[in-house]
Amino acid sequence: MRDISRRGLLGAGLGAAAAIGVAGCGAFGSSDSGRSGTTGEKGSDGNTRGTGSAKKDVRKIGDGSTADTGKQPHQPAKPVPLEPGQTPPQFVIFSWDGAGEVGNGLFPRFLELAKDHDAAMTFFLSGLYLLPESKKSMYRPPNNPIGASDIGYLTDAHIKATLKNVRQAWLDGHEIGTHFNGHFCSGSGSVANWSSAQWQNEIDQAVSFVTEWRTNTGWTDLDPLPFDYRKELVGGRAPCLLGQENLLPTASKLGWRYDASSPGGTQVWPKKREGVWDLPLQAMPFPGHTFEVLSMDYNILANQSLNSTKGMPSRYPEWRKQATQSYLAGFNRAYSSNRAPFYIGNHFEEWNGGIYMDAVEEVLKKIAGKPDVRLVSFRQFVDWLDVQTPAVLDKLRSLEVGQSPEGGWNAFFKQA
Repeated sequence: MRDISRRGLLGAGLGAAAAIGVAGCGAFGSSDSGRSGTTGEKGSDGNTRGTGSAKKDVRKIGDGSTADTGKQPHQPAKPVPLEPGQTPPQFVIFSWDGAGEVGNGLFPRFLELAKDHDAAMTFFLSGLYLLPESKKSMYRPPNNPIGASDIGYLTDAHIKATLKNVRQAWLDGHEIGTHFNGHFCSGSGSVANWSSAQWQNEIDQAVSFVTEWRTNTGWTDLDPLPFDYRKELVGGRAPCLLGQENLLPTASKLGWRYDASSPGGTQVWPKKREGVWDLPLQAMPFPGHTFEVLSMDYNILANQSLNSTKGMPSRYPEWRKQATQSYLAGFNRAYSSNRAPFYIGNHFEEWNGGIYMDAVEEVLKKIAGKPDVRLVSFRQFVDWLDVQTPAVLDKLRSLEVGQSPEGGWNAFFKQA
């Protein structure tokens, strides 16, 4: 299990997970089943996507760890309702769990890729990644010892690199969500057993680590994060996709707009639970198998190399191709039928020689720029959902996985 990496999901129990169908970040191996850019337009600020810079009018918040720099750059135009007979966009959301930079260059690599293809993404930041290990006693995880964590604390150099990349991500127009803190996936301290009050406590701590990193580190020579995190934070993904039932009441109370913590869904249009959009990772075709796999790098790995992140190198080309084909099959199934949004989850990890990072990059390049395709963040997607009429959303939800609208989209919506 040490093979999972220093950051890496040590509480997941991959070997056992393979047997019971629960992986470190979600279920996998289910039973048999069967913009040109963000909007295709410039953002409402008139800018195309590119390297942003903080505005001159900066209002520091608290200890100066964060700041209000005004409206986020590089956002799409205000969404509008679908017109009668209009084909829905094909939304694709690439998201990243943990979202720390640990010296492997993956965070800046995908920021650059997103910029090149006018894509927006969601980065679920682990609050613990901004807390020095020397201050670990500040973390009081529910049902776990003080300072405990099933992911490693980052070095000071990696905290600084994470701050740099999170700052750039927001300036480039991406969303900063939360992956909470200690990533507890097993035993009595698992997030699966947390109460709603304990989720509130965990969120409060995650926010404090992001908004008070300057106090906690003692660093005064670094720029603040250019956003008010308490306003920025509108959704998250729980570790191992566990504990959503008790998380949702807290998310609703906090005014969160979505949650991506469900242990697995299908490629259909979403609905709200307790007033919060439920956006689960989805079962997608898995070439060479009769079962489907969850749309996350970790779950593909669990079906390829089981409990090892360093499988047989001779199989890397085959596994890379399989991962790429699986993502493309999920995309194509939705794109050619019900146009359900497609959610892809990732980690900044070099598992099995980095093949999952290569697969995700290839998929993004292949789908970017296709007609009607919008590569957006979760927040941008729910912005669009929230302006659609209930009748249209109900009609979209009536389409099953892979089901095309009878008579085409024009006829389909005339029946709404």
